[in-house]
Formats: sequence, structure tokens, C-alpha cells
Amino acid sequence: MGVEAMRAVHAYRHLLRAVKKHVGKEDHKTHFTDFISQAFRQPSDPSSLHHKLKLATDYTFLVNSVHHHKDLLFSYNIAVDRSDEMRKVLGKSAASVGLQLPEVYQP
Repeated sequence: MGVEAMRAVHAYRHLLRAVKKHVGKEDHKTHFTDFISQAFRQPSDPSSLHHKLKLATDYTFLVNSVHHHKDLLFSYNIAVDRSDEMRKVLGKSAASVGLQLPEVYQP
């Protein structure tokens, strides 16, 4: 496997991982991963390959950075809707002791 092929596999895996982690894996969000898979499976000439790999790397960085920025805003108690974050924290706390949240707190 060549160097460019290894870079493509690396960029593809990191991009899919970032999208699945931060955008979600739900059925109504599969068009994101489908588009990424389709774009990487299309044959492309070597001149545009470098551009596509750079674009994939930049987009991965953007998705991860936006999520990290949102986490920082939550940690600094900036006026951002915290209800989803609190549900997540409560769910993790309940799961750590083997319990489930009541339906009132379920998304």
C-alpha cells in the first residue's frame, strides 16, 4: 500500500470517527456517513487526491474543534442550553451504579 493510500485510509477513518462521535449515528443522520463513504470510494485523479485529503483532514479538525469549544462553553457556564448536558451527566451517573433514569429525563 502506497503512502497516499495510507494517508487516505487514515483521513477516512478519522473523519468517520469524528462524524459518528459528534454528529451521531442515528438513522436520520446516516446521510453524513453515506456522503463521506461515497466521496472516498469515487475514483479520482492524483492531482485532486491531495486536495480531497486536505479537505477531509480540515473537516475532521473542524468537527472535533466545534465539539471541544461547546464543551468549554459548558464548563465555563456560559449561557448555553445545558439541559442536554445535564441529561447526559445524570444518565452516566445513574448507569455507573446500575440504574436507569425515569422517563421524565429520557430524551
